[in-house]
Amino acid sequence: MPTKITSHIGRQLQAVRQRKGLTQAEVAKHAGTNTNYYAKLERGEAVPSLKMLEKVVKALGIKSSDVLPF
Repeated sequence: MPTKITSHIGRQLQAVRQRKGLTQAEVAKHAGTNTNYYAKLERGEAVPSLKMLEKVVKALGIKSSDVLPF
């Protein structure tokens, strides 16, 4: 079940990805995960570990503060 924080992170990830013109598959590949899991992150259905969050923000070329609500 999505929480307020996971929903926020997901919306931010999706917005950045779309601004950069990337697909979910491209971000997932660069982050070393599968597309289904990355899609769940964007929908707020999965809680990323700190390591996975680090990989995703690096794949997007952003800082963690760009997606975290605090």
